[in-house]
Amino acid sequence: MKRRSKRFKSAVQFFEKNKVYNLEEAIGILKKMPSVRFEESVNLSFRLGVDPKQSDQFVRGSVLLPHGTGKKVRVLVFCKGEVEKLAKEAGADYVGAGDLIEKISSGWLEFDVAIAHPEMMRDISRLGKILGPRGLMPNPKSGTVTTDIVKAIDEFKRGKVEFKMDKTGNLALRVGKISFTESQLLENMHSALEAVFRAKPASLKGQYIKNVVISKTMSPGIKIDWTKYVA
Repeated sequence: MKRRSKRFKSAVQFFEKNKVYNLEEAIGILKKMPSVRFEESVNLSFRLGVDPKQSDQFVRGSVLLPHGTGKKVRVLVFCKGEVEKLAKEAGADYVGAGDLIEKISSGWLEFDVAIAHPEMMRDISRLGKILGPRGLMPNPKSGTVTTDIVKAIDEFKRGKVEFKMDKTGNLALRVGKISFTESQLLENMHSALEAVFRAKPASLKGQYIKNVVISKTMSPGIKIDWTKYVA
């Protein structure tokens, strides 16, 4: 049995385990919970009613959080020619083609988001086994394969985040820091809930979202009534 810290056990006392809270209440509870020595992230975790074995039920997408995640994002761009200059001027941290492919093939992964111009996809396909498992492989559905490189860089720098379900059919994404104001966290979560809801697979016939939990990095999770925040 996993041993819980005194801080974790103390945090549990701030809410009822089986009760479903609205977002405002849940955020207020997180704010009151004991803190740790580092600034914790705030996360939304979804239990989905999809079959992870069915490829047409895979859930993946992205969302631009109004207030970002509170984390500085290092953006890498695979591109050639004139697009390289545009990418650098737009604020990309790393820009290149074959040189970056070789560097990554050698084990370098010091970036958070990889964006690619469509003409580069054939060249970077061999990086799939390296970038794929880490969620870094450029993909059109997440907006990381695009001809509008400048817009993509701007959005990811401002707080756009990718999300995708894991092998068990669950999904989690960071929606800010506990130091954010309650209104900032509420707006970020509202955007995230809508984005995941819109990503429902067209082939799914049953219940899509089973439940949603909000938590800090080191805290227990609080169940929320997500249905109030989606159209």
